Amino acid sequence: MTSSAHPPARARPGVPDIIAVLVGGALGTALRLMADAALPHEPDQVALSTLLVNTAGSFVLGVLVATVWPRVPGWARVGLGAGLLGSFTTFSALAVSVVALAESGDSLLAVLSVAVSLALGLLAAGAGLALGRRRSGAEALPIDEVTE
Repeated sequence: MTSSAHPPARARPGVPDIIAVLVGGALGTALRLMADAALPHEPDQVALSTLLVNTAGSFVLGVLVATVWPRVPGWARVGLGAGLLGSFTTFSALAVSVVALAESGDSLLAVLSVAVSLALGLLAAGAGLALGRRRSGAEALPIDEVTE
């Protein structure tokens, strides 16, 4: 349900949305590449770069949702959210890293990697939302507007 204070979610992306996602995606991918280059790892090691970018991305998205989301147009939200942060963070890299850890014989480290990644991501998102709300005095948005 959408409140009158927030516009309804859009059904189809327009050209500005697509351009914003392309530009944001290019920047996020470049940032991700730099993080991976700065923190390389072997298949039998925890992918620290993946853990850090996913945690940082969760925090930044939380802050953005609580501060600028209510004040920016939809194309900016999808450019920052799906584009920039969607390409910067990655579930697929986490999944491949965890499978590689398990295949190397370190199943406990694989399970711990998933647990720590999930816990840090949730904590970071919560902290980002709390910080953003405190700084802006904003209220929580309905989930359909967060993922728009």
